[in-house]
Amino acid sequence: MPDWDDIFTKRGKVFTNPHQDLERLTKIFNENGVQRVLDLGCGTGRHLLFFSKKGFDVYGLDGSPKGLELAKNWLDEEKLSAKLTHQRIDQKFPYENDFFDVIISIQVIHHNLMKDILFTVKEIERVLKPKGFIFITIPFLQAFNLKKWVLKKVEERTYIPQSGPEEGLPHHFFTLAELKRVFSAFELLEIYKDKTNHRAILGKKK
Repeated sequence: MPDWDDIFTKRGKVFTNPHQDLERLTKIFNENGVQRVLDLGCGTGRHLLFFSKKGFDVYGLDGSPKGLELAKNWLDEEKLSAKLTHQRIDQKFPYENDFFDVIISIQVIHHNLMKDILFTVKEIERVLKPKGFIFITIPFLQAFNLKKWVLKKVEERTYIPQSGPEEGLPHHFFTLAELKRVFSAFELLEIYKDKTNHRAILGKKK
């Protein structure tokens, strides 16, 4: 079964442009005195660079050594900095309670079984300050080309593609009701479809 380390080794950075809504969200973050940002599942670093350029105190956590190597090299090339940690997102985060002002996770947390996703969300709650923000994006099942991907169901609404660029990687597809239930510790300020055909949520910890 391939993983993101294999993908980054074969394909390099894969993603290079930051999410299109971060410029708008940065204004909200600045208005609320945000300083410390975690990119959960930072991959090769596109959002680390974005936030570092904006002057935030930036942290990145990812389970791929290759992804972090590419991220560090990219940061060095741009003379930027971020604190990087190699770890899976379904393990206890190496941060204190109420540590971050913002946690972003772009197209990441759905890559797991539901029990592990729930653990990740609890850790997000733990390390995020009260009134801290989350910005998370996840895919729609309807957006997948089923002829291209060939999805094998492994639990309710969780599938593993049998072909395509993410072959072998679990994908959980949230219903809107399930999303609200899983993120019940947050006031969900915005829920919408972004330009990459993913569902995006902006929330604030209650």
